[in-house]
Amino acid sequence: MSRKFDSFKHRRQSIRWEHWDYGAAGAYFITICTYQRGLLFDDPQLSRIASDVWHALPDHPKSEHVSLDAFVIMPNHMHGILIIDHQTTQSLENNRQFENVASGTVGRLVGTYKAIVTCRINRLRGTPGAKVWQRGYWDRVIRNEREFLAIQHYIHENPNRWAEDREHLDALTHKMNHHR
Repeated sequence: MSRKFDSFKHRRQSIRWEHWDYGAAGAYFITICTYQRGLLFDDPQLSRIASDVWHALPDHPKSEHVSLDAFVIMPNHMHGILIIDHQTTQSLENNRQFENVASGTVGRLVGTYKAIVTCRINRLRGTPGAKVWQRGYWDRVIRNEREFLAIQHYIHENPNRWAEDREHLDALTHKMNHHR
């Protein structure tokens, strides 16, 4: 029995803030999961790669406007706070490498991070083309100081909660925006 494609039912909708510029100055809480939520970062060598690349992100070309705050690498995901220090000036017309993601935006920064980590891990393991990350990522625009402090606390406490509930990520990601 074949199922017909229902364009209304199967339409992907963005859950991003419709009128928010993800290149705007502000703080963003990011969560990225490993492919099939595998415990990839139980390996200290692979965890170190993910950590080192995160720390180096502000040094990457066209990322000089980015700073980092709290972050943690967990066995099957990472959390971090990206801070964009000023409005990006790159327009989509001037940036054709990734036509739908302007340079300096949250999407481009996360994409850069994921690509570099993937490349380094696959080079180390001798597995070219292997998936490291789940498609997309989750983000939340941090709206005020109280929320910023609560997210910092959440990130710092994440390793303590891991042993209690290894699947706690489901409840958190339900509250965040997922981007493909």
